[in-house]
Amino acid sequence: MRLLIAAATAGLATLANLAASLPAAAQNWPAKPIRVIIPYPAGGTSDILARMIGPELTRAWGPQIIVDNRVGANGAIAMEITSRAPADGYTTVLNDLGNLAISPSMYTKLPFDILRDFTPVAMISYSAHLLAIHPSVPVKTVQELIALAKASPGKLNVPVGLGAAVHVAALSLEQRTGVKWVYVPTKGGQASIMTVATGEGDLLFMGMLQTMPHVRAGRLKILAVSSEKRDPNLPNVPTVAETPGLAGFVTGSYQGIMGPAKMPPDVLAKFNTEVNRVLGLPEIKEKLALHGTVPLPMSPQEMGKWLVAEKDRWAGVVKASGFKID
Repeated sequence: MRLLIAAATAGLATLANLAASLPAAAQNWPAKPIRVIIPYPAGGTSDILARMIGPELTRAWGPQIIVDNRVGANGAIAMEITSRAPADGYTTVLNDLGNLAISPSMYTKLPFDILRDFTPVAMISYSAHLLAIHPSVPVKTVQELIALAKASPGKLNVPVGLGAAVHVAALSLEQRTGVKWVYVPTKGGQASIMTVATGEGDLLFMGMLQTMPHVRAGRLKILAVSSEKRDPNLPNVPTVAETPGLAGFVTGSYQGIMGPAKMPPDVLAKFNTEVNRVLGLPEIKEKLALHGTVPLPMSPQEMGKWLVAEKDRWAGVVKASGFKID
């Protein structure tokens, strides 16, 4: 992730220069409200981020940023709507890009091609997954959780949006440890959290941004964080990778904005530059940091390369799991 951030920083100066010399078409854009489609219900990471940066974009541009929650098919409905919209910058989708990179390997049929039918617009952030349990699950460490799962195969359940990054994180832990979870399908991150928080579920991987309020309220208990290093806001919480046999285990929620294919380069540059400016605002950085979320500004080109690499990264995990969604 350090390499990604370094590369992104190098690209910001170029984007700033681009913004200063944009053609008239981009200078007049946006002339009407911009719709940002969210593939999940209100309260999820994508929704929280859109409502955090949306007002800042509205202040900068004038026309309102409209957050439009379109739930279903693990984001496929929202993605299809976006792919078929005019490529003028007025319809975009803010999604977990991990999901997007995983979907081609997980789904037997998709109504879109992530690399062909979309334009990478702006990367937003990285948030490590928290491995959290319901307080009634009698373990205190990841090692104890693994031992409990092995002693009672198929007993512990994991609520997930099937095909999501958090689903593949749980699959990856299965493959690394030999445990077997029971997967309970949900309609998104907030539904998964509430399933565990109410005691109907046992454990989950979930982005820090939407998980921490439930941890603070005592409804969930953190066992570990899935980042490379311990989070500065949670210094006493170990990483999953600190568990014996799990060195290098890193997962997380990567959020970004995509538009339809073939967006005008000048509009794309303006959109990307402004989002990156907002991510650098002290108040936005502070809000993100409080939730263990790292701004991850990139140019559209860097974001596109990231998507390709992430797609290749998770293809092997999905293939080894044998998990497919029709």
